[in-house]
Amino acid sequence: MKAIETTVTGSIGAVEEKVRRSLAEYGFGVLTEIDVAATLKSKLGVDRSALKILGACKPELAHQALEAFPEASLLLPCNVVLEDIGNGSIRVAAVDPRDLLPTDELSDLADEAAQALQAALDALLD
Repeated sequence: MKAIETTVTGSIGAVEEKVRRSLAEYGFGVLTEIDVAATLKSKLGVDRSALKILGACKPELAHQALEAFPEASLLLPCNVVLEDIGNGSIRVAAVDPRDLLPTDELSDLADEAAQALQAALDALLD
């Protein structure tokens, strides 16, 4: 699966705040949040580096996709992953909607969503 990604310097908390602001600036809301590291620790006693999944959604694009192809609900929201990769670096990756929505009916929407996600991640480097 293809990803749109970048690496940002900072703590996981600071980078998460920046990611949320950037996503909002480009029209995405965060609908879900999964702290994978905390879940693995509490359920399995496993220690791992910080890993968080944010479920991001751009409502107007989601609505259009659902109108054209109701099965698109299986792919919503778009996952944006923050992972501590060491040395003060956080990998931020988003699923590439073009990879998830390869149908002709949704190609324009997938392109628009991918461009917005790319812009949001690029803005993290400013």
